[in-house]
Amino acid sequence: MPLAAHPAFESTLAEFFRKRLQELAPELQPQPADDTLWYIGNLLARFGDSDQLFGYDRGEVSMRPLALLYKDAREAASQWERCQLLRQLGDLALFVGALFPESYSRRGIRRDYFVGMGGGAYDYLGENAQQNRHVFEELARRFVRILDLVARVCARQQAFDAADVLDLYQRWRQSRDPRLAEQLHSLGIAVPDTDVSH
Repeated sequence: MPLAAHPAFESTLAEFFRKRLQELAPELQPQPADDTLWYIGNLLARFGDSDQLFGYDRGEVSMRPLALLYKDAREAASQWERCQLLRQLGDLALFVGALFPESYSRRGIRRDYFVGMGGGAYDYLGENAQQNRHVFEELARRFVRILDLVARVCARQQAFDAADVLDLYQRWRQSRDPRLAEQLHSLGIAVPDTDVSH
């Protein structure tokens, strides 16, 4: 049994993420509901098992594209199946959009794609799911802020080469995103007209 699939590992990982979420959640005002933070912690732990993130299809291991999950949900034979697929879509959009934005932006996929797909999926679930409607409603309504929270919770120290630093600086110049300014500041690069607090 792979380590990540072991129940004790997932439980410990979920506890780690829930603790980090509780530490950083006060930065969002109003703070997300405890049920929402609990859901996100479990989601992050679940995707700690690569079998939950990737599937085996047509002889290769890959992650099903969000657009195809959306298509599957639209064509679902039952409401229950549609909700399951949309939950998977929302969860993947939140996870991938928060943890791998640079990888996707190099392929021309922007943040608003994840926001639209994830927020739309959670919005549907907020009205139609059998359980946790209040959680899905909050995830839909505050998707952008929660995406930022998940990115901060999962932030890791990275080794940047010169090309990465230049790309990061160019993206900051275009967007003036404070998170990018913080990354640049942590690399020792001062950016004008920002208020980066540490």
